[in-house]
Formats: sequence, C-alpha cells, structure tokens
Amino acid sequence: MNIIYMDNAATSWPKPETVYQAVDQFNRKMGANPGRGSNHKTLEAGGVLLETREALAELFNINDSSCLVFTANVTESLNIGLKGWLNPGDHVIISGMEHNAVARPISSLQQSGVEVSVVPCDERGRLDPHDVELAFRDNTTMVCMLHASNITGTIMPIAEIGKIAHQNEAVFMVDAAQTAGVLPLNVKAQNIDLLAFTGHKGLMGPQGTGGLYIRPGLKIRPLIEGGTGSLSEHAYQPEFMPDRFESGTPNTPGIAGLGAGVRFIMETGIEQIRRHEQELTDRLISGLQEIRGISLYGPGDSRQQTAVISFNIEDMDCGELSFLLDRKYGIITRSGLHCAPLAHRTLGTLRQGACRFSPGFFNTREDIDTVIKAVHEIVDGRR
Repeated sequence: MNIIYMDNAATSWPKPETVYQAVDQFNRKMGANPGRGSNHKTLEAGGVLLETREALAELFNINDSSCLVFTANVTESLNIGLKGWLNPGDHVIISGMEHNAVARPISSLQQSGVEVSVVPCDERGRLDPHDVELAFRDNTTMVCMLHASNITGTIMPIAEIGKIAHQNEAVFMVDAAQTAGVLPLNVKAQNIDLLAFTGHKGLMGPQGTGGLYIRPGLKIRPLIEGGTGSLSEHAYQPEFMPDRFESGTPNTPGIAGLGAGVRFIMETGIEQIRRHEQELTDRLISGLQEIRGISLYGPGDSRQQTAVISFNIEDMDCGELSFLLDRKYGIITRSGLHCAPLAHRTLGTLRQGACRFSPGFFNTREDIDTVIKAVHEIVDGRR
C-alpha cells in the first residue's frame, strides 16, 4: 500500500534530499561541539550554526543574525519569550485560537500574578484586530499570537496587530509554528519583536530544531543558564547574543539539516511553495464540500488559510476516522484536539475534536483526489 502523508502540520515529510545529506554529513565528517575550543572541527561545527543562522535571518528579514537564537522547538522559544518578559502584575493579550504551547505557559504565569485576556475569534477562527485593540489595559505589556491556526489554518492579521501593540507600547510576539517556510515573514514590516518558530514543519528541517528572534534592545530573561563556551571564567551568564540564550551543546546535526531546509525554500521560492499548497488546499476543500454529512472548519478559502483542513463526518469518532484512513487507505492524518483546546472551544468541537488533513509541498493533485475518494467511500459505507 502506498502511503499518502497528510500530516505536515505536525511535522513535514518527506524532507528535501539535501536535508538528509546535511545531517548525515555532519555526523560522519564533523561531529564536533561548536564553540568549545579552537580546533578545526569545532570551527567547522561553529560554521554550520553561523550559516544556518544567517540563512534564517535572510528569510525573516533580520538585520543582525546574532539576534536569532536556536532552541529545541517552538514551545521552548515561546516559553523563553513569555517567561522572560512577563512579570507579576503585567497583562498579556492572546487569541482564542492559541496552541497549548502558549496557553499552558500563560496558565502557569497566571498563578504568579500575570493577568490574561483571551480575545475571541469567530466560528472560522478569524480575529478582528479591533477586538484586540479593545482588550488593552494600562498594564498591558505583551500581545502573543499565532500566525496561523494548526486546526483551521486561519491566517491572522499579524502586521496590523503588531502595529496596534506598538501604538500601545506593548511587545508583540508571534508563534510562527505553522507559517515559517510557508508564508512570508518580515519582522520589520510585520512589527514583530519576538518571532518563535520550529524547524521541523514548514522549514523542512529535522525534529529537535527551532529558534527565537529577539528584537535588539529587548531585555528578555534566559530560561536556562549554563555552559556557552564563552566567558567560561565567570559564574554569570553572558549578556551578549546569541550566547545569553544558547546554553549547553546545541543540536548541531539537526541545525545542519535545518540550514539545508531553509536553503531549499529560498532556492525554490516561498511564493512557489505557497501557490502549490494553495492549489492543493482549494482542491481538497472543494472535494470535501461535495460530500454529504461532512462538517468543515475554517475559512474554506486558501487565500485566508494555510494548507490545514479539519473536518468531521456526522457522528463518527474522529479517532476512528483517522485510524480507518490509515489502515485501509494508507492516508496519514491527525485526529483529536491537536493540543489546542482553546481553538476547539472556539470552533465548538471541544468534545468531539476533529480529523485534520495538512498537505505539504511534496503532495500532488493525485494525492488529493485519492484522499477525497477515500472519504467518499467511508461516508457511503456508513449509509
């Protein structure tokens, strides 16, 4: 049975061949710890970090690549931003579509006296910037928001919201887990102070990679402290970037793969990637809309969403549906609450969850047609 992978919102697969090669080459031919000593292998490993950091800076229009720090994933990046900026008595604004990577740290911070406002979204996951503006208080110090939903794909108006945040002297942090490598990101044009991203989704890198852009001059407390290979004679953490936030041995093989993924995106063109995923999205939505008994969630228009389509079949359990698609048709999906109960509450699917298709750049129109046919057969078999 051929496998049709439709779970790119969880992690992209397959990766470009150059990503596999970069990881393998590092493990076989370099293998050193960057920043620890001055031997040639250590310097080569440090070069891997620098090249990837600079490629990411170019992709996100970041002037100084040292303002971009590597993390294990977007969750770590978000925790650094939230816990490194917010203090007891501060007020933070989030949306009603946030992932638990934001919702859970926020809940923890509430226990220590941080105040939170959740701005509601409509039934398709869309956010009105005016509602964000109305949520500001005198003690609002941050707006933290995803760029696109991992359930509906709904794209948020981040540039406008960032402008509102700055007009109110608040820091703007963006969770780009679903959009880095898929939608254009420009930290200056979109008024972004903190940009959190993961490497293993749209950036096509390995798992265990991610990063955080921190605007120059922004004083963020590090989440962890330890060995950096710099200022080793001192007991205190270095103040300069990126060492302030990069303690311990980095995932250099993974970062080598991430760099290859970013280079693939830049060589292919993010516009081409976006156009292809839009074509697949519209084709899938159109096909599913023709099937009786299907409930679709989200905008239903690739101009307003990423390649993420969640749905249910009447009273069928979404886990059973995902299992059947896998075992009978070889179609890999994601079911359940997708680590985003806030969003499911917004959509009215908190109790039942949903089944999610998320095609990627390496999927084809034939894949989409096969998926639609499979859903047709499952629905027809229940009548």
